[in-house]
Amino acid sequence: MEYSQNDENFSLIRFESMLKTNDILFFDSNEFENIIHHYLESGKIALAKRAIKLGLEQHPSSINLRLYQVEILVIENKFEEANDILDMLNDLEPNNEEVYIQKANVLSKQDEHEKAIEILLLAIDKSKTPDDDSDLYALIGMEYLFLDQFENAIIYFKKCVEVDTTDYSALHNIIYCYDFLNQNSEAITYLNSFLDNHPYCEVAWHQLGRQYFAIKEYAKANAAFDFAIISDDTFVGAYIEKGKVLEKLKQYDDAIENYKITLALDEPTSFALLRIGHCYEKLGEDDMAIQFLKKTVDEDPLLDKGWLAITKFYMKRLDYQKALYYINKAVNIDGDNVLYWKLYATVNKRLNFLEEAERGYKRSLELGNYELDTWLDRSDILISLGEYEASVYNLLQASEFYPENAEVEYRLAGLYFTMHQIEEGRFHLKNAVQLNYEYNFIIAELFPKLNERAIVRAIISDSKKTSN
Repeated sequence: MEYSQNDENFSLIRFESMLKTNDILFFDSNEFENIIHHYLESGKIALAKRAIKLGLEQHPSSINLRLYQVEILVIENKFEEANDILDMLNDLEPNNEEVYIQKANVLSKQDEHEKAIEILLLAIDKSKTPDDDSDLYALIGMEYLFLDQFENAIIYFKKCVEVDTTDYSALHNIIYCYDFLNQNSEAITYLNSFLDNHPYCEVAWHQLGRQYFAIKEYAKANAAFDFAIISDDTFVGAYIEKGKVLEKLKQYDDAIENYKITLALDEPTSFALLRIGHCYEKLGEDDMAIQFLKKTVDEDPLLDKGWLAITKFYMKRLDYQKALYYINKAVNIDGDNVLYWKLYATVNKRLNFLEEAERGYKRSLELGNYELDTWLDRSDILISLGEYEASVYNLLQASEFYPENAEVEYRLAGLYFTMHQIEEGRFHLKNAVQLNYEYNFIIAELFPKLNERAIVRAIISDSKKTSN
């Protein structure tokens, strides 16, 4: 295959050919820069280093090749070596902006963010093209983000946008800072001001809509997303957000229409399919709802919201067998998802499959779901299965997370009495009635045989007299 000198890959092909044959070919410094850039973009660090070495052998005075060498040293955390080269380059070209940027980068990588800012400000002072300093402002903004100084970050990201109104990354960062500071009104004021001068900026309209959505101004949010779509009728994000607003306004048919537009504009997303399914469910169109919920998990089998939605869909309709079928599929796909196991336990409990339900609650606890109802539900099932000691152990673990909890104490009392450990039973029942007398029905519900025991009735009635 022949390549012309104009082929953008020609230098790369010549370079790789040279590596294979060990021939030494000459490349100009720009060619080396393009080759190194390609390898860095591709994550091929070893090849980038090889190109830098050969490039510097042929062009030892190239500042840009030395800067690439610094970039590699920073990646390898060789900060002293990087600094030595940068000091040398600074002596050679004291006004080279890229040298300052790399110096700041070295400092930033070592968490010296304030010093990095000082270097970048020095670069701005030395800049001969102040109207083209948006990159430097953006870097300062990022350093302030690392320091959690969001107000200062906003100042510099705004400077970026003033210099380059198409710097949407800086615009996003401004709104990110306002969001972090919970300053929705300030974000809205800024975006409206920006849109006065740039009325067809779909990104700004989109961000404005999100701000109105956050403060529940749904009509204004809807209008903002409409303007985003007018500015760019292929803007998938605007249709998605408009769909969410329409759901809040209970305009489910319109929401579906907007979500479906995104399916036509781009590859189907599991989020859009899921929302369409929920909208059809709200409209009472069950066949369409389940069709789209199933499409959701077909599109993304790892999306837990999809499996949970299908399972809950069938549970609401008391079709626990189908609910179990889908939650089993979910558990088989991701056995470490605590939400799956909690729902797995609930479905099995409804079907009276107590061993499986207990397994689900146990696995939920193992995965860190320490909600009180998880401990209590597991305990109650163990009681039903006659696994009293296991239930006690489970409740003692629960009491470490929920000390002085009446629901735990009543259950422990009932279990100890059932196991004929009278002193322990007395201790926990007294605790329970002191903590919350009204919960004494737990004994009657879970341990009906104990309800007539004289000692149990005495402790409960004595506590009632005391409380009165």
